[in-house]
Amino acid sequence: MLRLILLLLLTPLPAEFCNPDDKSALLAVKNSFPNADNIFSSWTDDFHCCDWYGIECDETTNNVISLAILRTDKIIGTIPPAISKLKHLQTLYLFKLPNLVGEIPQEMGEMVTLRSVDISWTNVSGPVPRFLSKLTNLLDLDLSFNRLSGSIPPYLATLPRLRILDLSRNQLVGPIPDSFGQFASKNQEFSALHLSHNKLSGELPPSLKNMNITSVDLSRNNLSGDGSVLFGDTKVNYALVISRNMFEFDFPRVRFPKMLETLDVSHNRIYGSIPAQITAAERLQRLNLTYNRLCGKIPTQWNLVLRVENFDNTSYFHNRCLCGVPLDPCK
Repeated sequence: MLRLILLLLLTPLPAEFCNPDDKSALLAVKNSFPNADNIFSSWTDDFHCCDWYGIECDETTNNVISLAILRTDKIIGTIPPAISKLKHLQTLYLFKLPNLVGEIPQEMGEMVTLRSVDISWTNVSGPVPRFLSKLTNLLDLDLSFNRLSGSIPPYLATLPRLRILDLSRNQLVGPIPDSFGQFASKNQEFSALHLSHNKLSGELPPSLKNMNITSVDLSRNNLSGDGSVLFGDTKVNYALVISRNMFEFDFPRVRFPKMLETLDVSHNRIYGSIPAQITAAERLQRLNLTYNRLCGKIPTQWNLVLRVENFDNTSYFHNRCLCGVPLDPCK
């Protein structure tokens, strides 16, 4: 028994696996939320910090590369500036934290290793920070479902690797920056622009004609002008949602991408007839043209990969004088 005790005393403790500076920064984050002891119950010396809840480390360097705190009302307060001390962090997820408030700290502009930032479904407020344009390694930026206000900083378009930008469900005002047309020319992998459910206004900048991205959602704003710049039969769009704005353009001039799956242009001021070329969108599954000023015969002869029994009247009603199946016959 004595030999066992001596053996235990003489056996060295396992080495700390994670970067000591990272550990110090994480403990500072923990101390910023004293009401969340249950969330950080594993954040003790009983566990290596690479094994703490929500933490991922690089397998080679043991640097902390991911921090995820999800779905709890126990996180009460602001985003701690101490997060910026995680010098190797690549992904930051702060998701569904209703009591997370205040502005995004300026210190985050120093986190140049970040590749994915998701601060969504919180009560974070203030402007979309201009300093985010310093994060030149960013691939994905999701700041949706918050209380962000002010205008969209045009500098976001300078992010050379950005693929996804989601600022939907905030209180943003003003126009879409003209610089956003640069996304297409600077980054061929840019794939999603979601700005829905804000208070954006003004006409779409003509530069958006250059955008060739898979998913666009500008719905439920006060945008106006020529929304046709978003369309084109050579584009790769699979979702175009611009409903509940004040767009006004001649629909027959529009050409539809073959890969289009979702098209919602409802509740605008779009006029003219429905182009027959829409039937070339062979993957279309969701179609909403309602509450516009469209007129003429509804195209037939759909050639859809996924069989839809044509689109019913809920795709077409409340227009000026559309006719044909599934509406009343044309006279």
